[in-house]
Amino acid sequence: MSDWEVYSVKYADRNSRTRADSFIFDDNHDAPHDMDYFIWVLRRGAETILVDTGYDTTEAKARNRPILMDPRDALKPLGIIPEAVTDVIVTHLHYDHAGGLHMFPNARLHLQSAEMAFATGPCMCHDTLRAPFTAGHICDAVKRLYAGKLCFYDGTAEIRDGLSVHCIGGHSRGLQCVRVKTQTGWLVLASDAAHYYENFLAEKPFPIVVDLQNMLDGFATLKKLASRPALIIPGHDPLVAAHFPVAFAPHIQSLHTGPESPIPGI
Repeated sequence: MSDWEVYSVKYADRNSRTRADSFIFDDNHDAPHDMDYFIWVLRRGAETILVDTGYDTTEAKARNRPILMDPRDALKPLGIIPEAVTDVIVTHLHYDHAGGLHMFPNARLHLQSAEMAFATGPCMCHDTLRAPFTAGHICDAVKRLYAGKLCFYDGTAEIRDGLSVHCIGGHSRGLQCVRVKTQTGWLVLASDAAHYYENFLAEKPFPIVVDLQNMLDGFATLKKLASRPALIIPGHDPLVAAHFPVAFAPHIQSLHTGPESPIPGI
């Protein structure tokens, strides 16, 4: 079984946040706390699989959360043609992870059944739970289902050799992380099972949460799935760009080689 290459692709950031936006029960709640936004690329030989899609300029304007570049442009240094992408693993259906489904019109989606049920069910009657979702993105996923291009999973599933998904929940009902076999061991793309390293290292929950126990239990699951904590990649932490080597372009990091400098706390 050959190993996968894994890349993080930064397309946006938000630097007007505080620690209260990132952690429940934080003593230093008013200190600044930046957030980066990523798409992840898995590559083995001629095969390329995306993990999440980011969001576009229309969504950026609607939410007043500008992006640095269109996700399609962000992926260009990797030679990725959006129409040629055959598979997208959707960690969950929040706007910043599934807001670009329409950009990859020919891709088969890989999604937890619980996430589709959550995003289309009675929980969406509550404004607070509905806030991170955008109806058009959910409709994009439903259209892909009716086109015969959506694979559902219930819990843990192997998608390819050395590539599996694992339902975590917590932040969203069907949130899944992605486990990938790389040259340095088993790497876990946590997505929003841990927005930041500090979430899982200090077991500090993120404030947007559907099930707090699932979120806390998920921190332990991430540690079990990864060969070592340095190979757990949080979903929004600027430390990723600071500690992993640049590849292809300044906004792209090579994750499969491991960090090139020590990550604080690990």
